[in-house]
Amino acid sequence: MQRKAYVPGVAALLAALLAGCTGGSDGGATADNSNPGEPGVATEAAEPGKYRTLPEPCGAVGRKALDSLLPGIEEIADEQQREKAYAGEPTLAYDTDRKVGCRWKVESAEATDHLFVDFERVVSYDGSVSDDSEAEQLFAQQVEAADLPEPVVSESGSADDSPSGSPSGSAGDSGEPATGAGGTPSSSSSASSSSSSSSSSSSASPDATPTDVQPRLLDDLGDEAFLDDALSSSGSTAKRRTVTVAFRTSNVMVTIEYAEQSATLGVVPDSEEMQDKARKLASQLADSLGG
Repeated sequence: MQRKAYVPGVAALLAALLAGCTGGSDGGATADNSNPGEPGVATEAAEPGKYRTLPEPCGAVGRKALDSLLPGIEEIADEQQREKAYAGEPTLAYDTDRKVGCRWKVESAEATDHLFVDFERVVSYDGSVSDDSEAEQLFAQQVEAADLPEPVVSESGSADDSPSGSPSGSAGDSGEPATGAGGTPSSSSSASSSSSSSSSSSSASPDATPTDVQPRLLDDLGDEAFLDDALSSSGSTAKRRTVTVAFRTSNVMVTIEYAEQSATLGVVPDSEEMQDKARKLASQLADSLGG
């Protein structure tokens, strides 16, 4: 009789212990869901970024692109100087897997052209924040710093953001500026004004910014992108135009600065032409990154 009483007692004790373990497990699961940040509770690590390295910046821009962006480069008579111009000058970099850049400068009888390309790979040091999310936040700060104008509102009262082409497609063939989101005109309005935009920009009002070439967001480049266009004057009346195209693909941010200053007083570098060249280069770099 004592044996029969003992066995049920052990079974009851084991059952109680098992129930306690099960209850503790359920309680832990509830704590995981409600308090994921508590010590001792495992949290899922954020996904790493797509890119672990960066391209060699001075080699990222091909000769054909440099011929287009820096017209005077082919006119350099001395072969060594011409090769040096093509090679560019890398910017100082302490970690070539995190941030690299390259500069080019070419003078000609018509103008002085500058090109700067910068690559930055973003890495999050917060285990709960992905590299992509960190890069998205940093790019948003760049957009805010650019202080882009409000999108153009059409007569119907809605923002007009109809793209009329891409930097590597019909935009380059038609001669119209590549367009994007954030205030670009419709294709019909672009077509009606494209034939006169180049001449009027330098003769009527050099400082005026036509709506089809104003600084704006772009929707056909990387994960997100924007274009800025600034016209400034040096100590003389020579005008210097700087076109900036910046884009993000995954955890890499790319910035292109393309500037031109005319050698002739009163001549304004053409905004539409410079934007088209800069956007084509940006498209090529995005393709080379696989983004």
